[in-house]
Amino acid sequence: MNRVGRWALGILAVLISLAWSFPIYWMVSSAFLPNNQLQTPTPTFFPTHGTLSNFRRVLANPTFVASFRVSLTVTVLAVVGSILFAFVAALAVSRFRFRGRKGFILVILVVQMIPAEGLFIAQYQMLDSWRLVNSVLGLTIVYVAAILPFTIWMLRGFVAGVPIELEEAGMVDGLSRTGAFFRITFPLLAPGLVAAGVFGFLQAWNEYTLALVVMTDPAKRTLPLWLQGLVDSNHATDWGVVMAGATLIAVPVILFFLIVQNRMTSGLVAGAVKG
Repeated sequence: MNRVGRWALGILAVLISLAWSFPIYWMVSSAFLPNNQLQTPTPTFFPTHGTLSNFRRVLANPTFVASFRVSLTVTVLAVVGSILFAFVAALAVSRFRFRGRKGFILVILVVQMIPAEGLFIAQYQMLDSWRLVNSVLGLTIVYVAAILPFTIWMLRGFVAGVPIELEEAGMVDGLSRTGAFFRITFPLLAPGLVAAGVFGFLQAWNEYTLALVVMTDPAKRTLPLWLQGLVDSNHATDWGVVMAGATLIAVPVILFFLIVQNRMTSGLVAGAVKG
């Protein structure tokens, strides 16, 4: 490709990035504007006379604090549970040969094709019979079930990508099979576990429809449900508070990604062939 073609592709990539990031910028910018500026016909692209009052009102709202606590608890439990179960399942289908292995892999693919809405009635009835409706445990269970299929498939590829010969070499040097796995293979799977954790975190933190079905008690809403509750179809919506709330909801996702990004970008088998 010549120089002109590379420049054209670079400009196109910049334009696409700007178009993709503009809604995020508009959300953050609007969070600093008072309602009288948000409701004017002339848009304000730069909040030169911004205010923090919208953020203060959100943080002073006790329902926001309660919803944040529910979302954080459910998300952490869902991520830990899904990674634990998915890792064991991925290890089984990648390292062992057993009857029903191919059928299990096929079931994982089929489950991913089922629309989530088609399971709502069965999931609600199941949780209701267990008396887990409007509970953190009940929502965590359905979140883990929703995250597991893709997470298993993702981790299966990471586990299969680590040569089993590395473990066999460790066993030749005197390690047990378990010791070889945890001392040689497991550290090499860290990028895959982090990637699965990021996927699970995004899914659980931003999920709306399952929470809408399971958490029917207004006092036990997750953050997406809390944010939707600010939009009142019968009265004027305080869009400044809505934008400030949406911005605060996005902050934990950004912080989580910044913490784990180095692990995500590291090589899967970095150092496996050194020395």
